[in-house]
Amino acid sequence: MSTPFLAEYAASKSFQLDQFQIEACEAVEADRGVLVCAPTGSGKTVVGEFAVALALSRGTKCFYTTPIKALSNQKYHDLVAAHGEDAVGLLTGDVSINGSAEIVVMTTEVLRNMIYAESRQLDRLSHVVMDEIHYLADLDRGAVWEEIILNLDDSVNIIGLSATVSNSEEFGEWLATVRGDTAVIVSDHRPVPLSQYMMVGRKVFPLFEPGTDGRVNRELEHAIARIEAGSADEGRRDFEEGRGFRSRAAGRRSGHERGQDRIRPVGRPEVVQTLQARDMLPAIIFIFSRAGCDGALFQCLRSRKELTTPDEQEEIKSIIDDGVEDIPAEDLDVLNYRQLRTAWTRGFAAHHAGMLPAFKHIVEELFVRGLVKVVFATETLALGINMPARTVVLEKLIKFNGEAHVDLTPGQYTQLTGRAGRRGIDTIGNAVVQWAPAMDPREVAGLASTRTYPLISPFTPGYNMAINMLGMNGFDDSIRLIEQSFAQFQTDRSVVGEVRDIERLESKVAKLRTQLERDIASFAPPSSPGENPADELVEYLELRRDLTEAEKESRRESVEDRQVETRKILARLQVGEVIAIPGKKYPELAAVVQPAGKPEDPRPWVTTERGWSGRISADAFKNPPIPVGRIKVPRHMQDQPRRHTRKVVDMLRRGNFKAPKKMRTQARTRPNKQVLALREAIRNHPVHHWPATDREMLARVGEELVREERKLAKLSRRVDASTDTLGRTFERIIGLLTEMDYVEVIDGEPQVTEEGERLARIHNVSDLLVAQCLKRGIWDALDPAELAGVASMVVFENRKATGGSPEVATEAMADAMNETMRIYNELVSDEQRHQLPITRMPDAGFALSIHQWTAGAPLGYALAAAAESGAELTAGDFVRWCRQVIDLLEQVHNTGYSDEIRRNANRAIDAIRRGVVAIGN
Repeated sequence: MSTPFLAEYAASKSFQLDQFQIEACEAVEADRGVLVCAPTGSGKTVVGEFAVALALSRGTKCFYTTPIKALSNQKYHDLVAAHGEDAVGLLTGDVSINGSAEIVVMTTEVLRNMIYAESRQLDRLSHVVMDEIHYLADLDRGAVWEEIILNLDDSVNIIGLSATVSNSEEFGEWLATVRGDTAVIVSDHRPVPLSQYMMVGRKVFPLFEPGTDGRVNRELEHAIARIEAGSADEGRRDFEEGRGFRSRAAGRRSGHERGQDRIRPVGRPEVVQTLQARDMLPAIIFIFSRAGCDGALFQCLRSRKELTTPDEQEEIKSIIDDGVEDIPAEDLDVLNYRQLRTAWTRGFAAHHAGMLPAFKHIVEELFVRGLVKVVFATETLALGINMPARTVVLEKLIKFNGEAHVDLTPGQYTQLTGRAGRRGIDTIGNAVVQWAPAMDPREVAGLASTRTYPLISPFTPGYNMAINMLGMNGFDDSIRLIEQSFAQFQTDRSVVGEVRDIERLESKVAKLRTQLERDIASFAPPSSPGENPADELVEYLELRRDLTEAEKESRRESVEDRQVETRKILARLQVGEVIAIPGKKYPELAAVVQPAGKPEDPRPWVTTERGWSGRISADAFKNPPIPVGRIKVPRHMQDQPRRHTRKVVDMLRRGNFKAPKKMRTQARTRPNKQVLALREAIRNHPVHHWPATDREMLARVGEELVREERKLAKLSRRVDASTDTLGRTFERIIGLLTEMDYVEVIDGEPQVTEEGERLARIHNVSDLLVAQCLKRGIWDALDPAELAGVASMVVFENRKATGGSPEVATEAMADAMNETMRIYNELVSDEQRHQLPITRMPDAGFALSIHQWTAGAPLGYALAAAAESGAELTAGDFVRWCRQVIDLLEQVHNTGYSDEIRRNANRAIDAIRRGVVAIGN
């Protein structure tokens, strides 16, 4: 070690420091900024903890920032264990413990607010650790990281800890530009190596061929090919059960060729059993939906499988009892607590953002202690909480991003599988992808091997940021700082290359147009008077391209409409109904054995006449199934449908049901108005009447010209947008704020007004709307419950709409909500005039629910009120939105408006912060 202090620190660890950790710690001790990029689980937090110890030894202060409250809580307890309670504090917005300590753990927003408030707590600050600094790329919150980096005093050294990103040198170069000397230390080493697998049925295959450099396992490819070819039914059965393939003749001799033995999705209990048999527990099974996680948990609950010993069960019950001690019994009844307790006791758990925070903390503690063996989780579990497992399973490689179902990126795959392998416990970690039809193992191998995860900044100035920066730095320096952002740094670099691309495209377009005009001259097609034939042809081909795109969109819309129709039919199906479903050649009969379940995602269990038994969903059909009859399905068959598959098949055959002779396998599409209009425009266009042979010959060059012109236009728009710098956006914001009296110009220099200082204390996505409502006094006369309800409009975003519509509790509340919407519409008009991004529209879906809770209603009543207002909320959602309302009400109190609204904000906060909302921060 280079210094006695580092040597002493390294000696205090129970493991030997890796080379990248030593290099990073040496840079920290040399008072350099540091960026460490390393895989999850590699031990990069050691570098942050070294900065903490170094600051303590020097008598200076260190702040340790994290992106989420759960990670802050966890890191606080780690540092208290190392340095004692007196030396360490915690600030998360919800919790304030020993905030004046030498070492303070906090969420990133807390530090940003301290900087803008020029807090005395920043005195003697020498180091700031920014854990998970790659959050800078987050669309919603990433700007906070850049605000800190740009505004933190130059004397403070930043230690950035990041997941592996491919542009770490670019990020480090920017840090060095804005912060000074910065060491960039990159490591691809995982202390616990990761093995990649695919699970096909109940068989687990290595993804890569042993002893090769990334070649996909031949046995895996062969197995999948056999299944997809539809051959060797008996081989498939043996394959699922892990016995390998046998010949068709051997299968027939054994008499085992049964319909239900064909390949089918393996149930979650069977997946767990397979993992347990291979000593792959504990495991995190990632399922990209909350409902999917809960459904998997209750599948395992119904299976009666237990993963825990009697002694472990007693310990689990004790931890659970401590965790729910302060939750009222009537709330526990609403929260499905008894079933959850049973599942946890047997070693299974779910973990997702919709859970009550207290329940998530119980699951995290049980898993870290090794008492819960399997957790079904959404991707939120991969965001920093220290919950490693021996194995990570990915059920799918597609997730919903809020707008559409998209493929996982290599970065997301790495983040998720990075949880596999517990340092000091496991010698190897396991990443398992469950195979599904049409999944290509070569694509999975590419996903697992890719190392290109660029960090892209979404930074753009907002109202609160602009007013705070103006107050701290003045107008010119604020522009200078904003144009030093990582977003601007990346933009300026990319524009150079894009301008070169524009020059090449312009040259290519000019050559293609010359060639097209020459070709047209040789064909001499007829043209309209005064028109250039080349321009006419290009216009015609543009119409054809527009038609192609419009037809694709029309087909997509038709498929979506047909899926809605299919979901309705599946939701209505009753046990015993016989349906015809589309097949490759002929329709196939199926009997409903179990009902659909949730109407929004109906999945009835059916058994087909060919012996397949399992749940079906609307995604599987391009056209809806057709009911053709009914059979009687006894209760015992409904309870165990797979066991009684043969009997249901026999009933279908004896029923002599008449299925349609043919069913469409593809959705019928009907052209929309845009498609019809484009077809009409093409038929009426003069070029359409040219000789077809000449026209299509000319179209070869013409279509290439159209493609390249569209590329050129798209690239030109991007460069134009890039050169409209972030500094110009800042100027337009200041222009709007000047109109609204948050800024005034004195001697040619913009200055923050008293109203502007109030806006500076509002940290909300709709900050200017909140400030306008407070400034005009439209929230002043509301009682605490009404104030909470109206304030929720600028906080809440409905994740999943139901059939209800927003409700209000009182006339005063309705008037204030209507006034809030009126001010919002005025603001949107002003933003459009100033060419600024539009503020998010207020959402009233939570207003009645938070009003009732603030007024003293029980949890069940408040959740029902949300449903009446068109919002489907879990208990975890409810608590999260309540806390966000509390956060906004605290800001309302701090803005210094009327005494009445400040008193009511405080009373509302006290009323909301009770029961489940007050527990498990």
